[in-house]
Amino acid sequence: MGSEIYIKGGTLEQALEEGTRRGYKEGYLRKSIVDDPVVDRKNTGDNTPIATHIHIVTGDKLKLTFMPKGGGAENMAEVAMLSPAEGIEGVKRFVIERVKRSGGRPCPPVIVGVGIGGTFDYVAYLAKRALLRRIGAHHPDDRFAQLERELLDEINQLGIGPMGLGGRVTALAVHVETYPCHIATMPVAVNLNCHAARHRTIVI
Repeated sequence: MGSEIYIKGGTLEQALEEGTRRGYKEGYLRKSIVDDPVVDRKNTGDNTPIATHIHIVTGDKLKLTFMPKGGGAENMAEVAMLSPAEGIEGVKRFVIERVKRSGGRPCPPVIVGVGIGGTFDYVAYLAKRALLRRIGAHHPDDRFAQLERELLDEINQLGIGPMGLGGRVTALAVHVETYPCHIATMPVAVNLNCHAARHRTIVI
């Protein structure tokens, strides 16, 4: 959101909620959100409230990215606070083990989003943001681009295959996003997306 933008008639969050409410109703899309995560679990009937991440930047434009995501793949997400001493091999072990334990539940072939760095909460956001990258586009740092290639190769050697029925293609891509972190920590997160990989971006 550009810092020069002024939202009239309410907040940006309210506008996004209303757009989601209308979209799911008018598009006859499945309503999947419950208002209470533990006890009543009553469906809200319009897929609100939504999860939003807003970044303020310079300029007078608004860039919106919408990503509907299924629960099957989302349930396979995980965060680990690894020791920095575990290094790149520790990251690889964690990611591969997470995909292996997921099996066919996230509807492979999957896109694997990996976040490294930041904090406990921020690294999960990094892993999900990694799923927005164009499939096959590599990290700009050659070291992490190499990690993406190695992870993709090793994941596809697991033999899970499409829908968990076995085969050579378990993942279509592995995308890594990184961020600086505290000297005593090495947060790592994995977020999987099914092969549908639905998302749309518009600038207004």
